[in-house]
Amino acid sequence: MSFRRGVVRQSKFRHVFAQAWKAEHCIDDVRVSRVTWDSPLCAVNPKFIAVIIEAGGGGAFLVVPISKSGRIDQSCPTVCGHAAPVLDIQWSPHDDNIIASASEDCTVKVWQIPDGGLTSPMTEAIMTLEGHSKRVGILAWHPTAFNILLTAGSDNVICVWNVGTGELVYQLTDAHPDLIYSVSWNKDGSAICTVCKDKALRVIDPRRGTVLKVKEKVHLGSKPMRAVFLSDGKILTTGFSRMSDRQLVLWDTQDLSEPVADFEIDSSNGVLLPFYDPDTNMVYLCGKGDSTIRYYEVTDESPYVHFLSLYASKEPQRGAGFLSKRGVDVNKCEIARFYKLHERKVEPISMTVPRKSDLFQGDLYPDTAGLEPALLADEWIAGQDAPPLLVSLSGGYTAPPSKHRDTLRSKPQLVSQDSGTAAPTCTSTSAAKETEEEAPQPRVASKETDGNAERPKREDDLLNELLAEMKALRAVVLAQSQRIELLERQLARIEDGDV
Repeated sequence: MSFRRGVVRQSKFRHVFAQAWKAEHCIDDVRVSRVTWDSPLCAVNPKFIAVIIEAGGGGAFLVVPISKSGRIDQSCPTVCGHAAPVLDIQWSPHDDNIIASASEDCTVKVWQIPDGGLTSPMTEAIMTLEGHSKRVGILAWHPTAFNILLTAGSDNVICVWNVGTGELVYQLTDAHPDLIYSVSWNKDGSAICTVCKDKALRVIDPRRGTVLKVKEKVHLGSKPMRAVFLSDGKILTTGFSRMSDRQLVLWDTQDLSEPVADFEIDSSNGVLLPFYDPDTNMVYLCGKGDSTIRYYEVTDESPYVHFLSLYASKEPQRGAGFLSKRGVDVNKCEIARFYKLHERKVEPISMTVPRKSDLFQGDLYPDTAGLEPALLADEWIAGQDAPPLLVSLSGGYTAPPSKHRDTLRSKPQLVSQDSGTAAPTCTSTSAAKETEEEAPQPRVASKETDGNAERPKREDDLLNELLAEMKALRAVVLAQSQRIELLERQLARIEDGDV
């Protein structure tokens, strides 16, 4: 079945166009990983860009602020705590400073990235999750429950973790007889869909550990497949036909006997990575090794999946990062943004709807999922489900202070990455003081109207900011001096012939 591009259909996304950013806004000299695992190799949120890179003697990924452009110096600090190559990275949907990484060393590590990015190499994770016997290649954060992380490895096992405590809360060992290619949560996180090397699509309840639905041979080809849950409960899969043509298939979970829609795209051999935007109901397909990004709109009218257009360039992509809707530029009617990975470059690509008006376009930006989780981890484990808490993008999005934000950070014992010595574990009292210092204090109404009472408070705030900055600079200087001493000792040993 082929797309009927000649039929005119009414849609506000019919004229979406993609445009690559100028060269001065790209990030250069990024040594993108050559690992053969079919993951995007990149993760983006409104604060940071993370890219899995080449690293000798272990695994590493680069994290830079999203505003970063230009050349990346070879001495730029990285997150380098894995003993083997990193295969997948995913930012937490409920904290823009928390990122998880999966590796060939059979572990999953959770990292806390400081605001502004790294100032020194990060080797100590705030949490290490060990439950797989083979390499771990898939990560998926729960969309609505705080600190729930799903992992899948080459041991054909799916693990669900409470990252706040490091506890393995669910483990599915018998659901898949072969290598798991892809895992996706549904909208409220009550179920997952998976595709496996046995060519079957499964819908699974991870809390009960039961397979709810199975569809055999969703794609007849032997190459890897992908599946993603849509917001209406349908599932979109990408894979290959028996003749190795790439396919896009839509399934209704109420009846998996026949596909709702089935399209053959082309005969290229790169795995198609689907990126789904639940707000616009658009799907973007990025093929590894392709030089194009195709995008489609999923609707309730036949043929259900409508081809919109494609972005084509000269350079093939090694991977791609998809920015969450909270980070797009609503003033320019940007509805999506990709970060395309070249061999040694990261190139932003904006998807824009042409509009003449400068006003906020509410029809393009329905309320989207915010940082605040709908459930705590214990509530989801106890059986509760809830849809995402939505926020408006009108006027640009600003993250509210979260009452849950420090739950993960105060749990594990933090380790100093410069000195290698463990910092004392925070007691509940000190953690509370820390939270009080970080959280904005409520303003108390004053009877005085001349502003004299507010002046000492402003001066105190300024003094506190200066002291905090001086403290941070002292810590950096101390760390660098310790590093210099270590290098000098190593140099002396080499000169003495001890090495």
